[in-house]
Amino acid sequence: MTRSPHQVSTIIKSKAIEAGFSFCGISKADFLEEEAPRLESWLNQGLHGEMAYMANHFDKRLDPRKLVEGCQTVVSLVFNYFPSPSHIPLNHHFKVSKYAYGEDYHRVVKDKMQILWDSLQDDLGEISGRMFVDSAPVLEKAWAKKAGLGWIGKNANLIIPKKGSFYFLAELLIDIPAEPDGPIKDFCGTCTRCIDACPTDALSPYWIDGSKCISYFTIELKEGIPASMKSDFEDWIFGCDICQDVCPWNRFSKAHQEPRLEPSATFLDMKKEDWENLSEVVFKELFHYSAIKRTKISGLQRNILYVNKKNES
Repeated sequence: MTRSPHQVSTIIKSKAIEAGFSFCGISKADFLEEEAPRLESWLNQGLHGEMAYMANHFDKRLDPRKLVEGCQTVVSLVFNYFPSPSHIPLNHHFKVSKYAYGEDYHRVVKDKMQILWDSLQDDLGEISGRMFVDSAPVLEKAWAKKAGLGWIGKNANLIIPKKGSFYFLAELLIDIPAEPDGPIKDFCGTCTRCIDACPTDALSPYWIDGSKCISYFTIELKEGIPASMKSDFEDWIFGCDICQDVCPWNRFSKAHQEPRLEPSATFLDMKKEDWENLSEVVFKELFHYSAIKRTKISGLQRNILYVNKKNES
């Protein structure tokens, strides 16, 4: 049975919700004309720091048809990761980005996408394509914006109206046409709370200097934090949520319902001295399936040392 693009879109969105995603939006696979000069300018200014991979596959980042042969449709998916207040660590002085409290989101979201993919195969017949969770040269936020899921805020995050920005983004690139959605307006208004709150001045309206971001320093940077760096990281040792925490739209955030994203009791009970005295064995055991393992224990120790020195000065 041949489905119309409208029917395909309806089925995809329905199945996405059944698989556990919060929202789903559809875009026609095409060249991201608006993003091309922005990406080129961002790279030319060196705002990606030492994240050399961001300069790779420039054409594929802007055109999914060059990434996945035969791609006709980009399906944008969002998955809530905002924790319950009872699962926000209170016993230590170090801070970890909320997305890393539980199991590595790549694993969790990819499993949800596989459920969705299998379900779509049953309903739409044999479809071809690929699924991505922050694992390929795909401009996730640009596609989510194009699909009308939200707007790109002044903190460079996707903000969903009356839902906030604590969401993982993922995409299905498929070879069948589906009725596309359209973008919505920007609701940041005159607010600059995210820009004003950033301790490293990494933000300017709708731009982020990745080479100044606390998340960059604590995760992406593989060498030592430069001696020229004078900013206070405000106790963040893995990632940073400041620009999201201060965003008025995140007052609408609701706790996720995914058990695999919940922090372990050990993580919640960790105090400052536990982090400082973390051994290689305990690190591997505690963060084996966590996004935190990406920084390795050496990176975590480097971050803790930097934060402690700033607190002493």
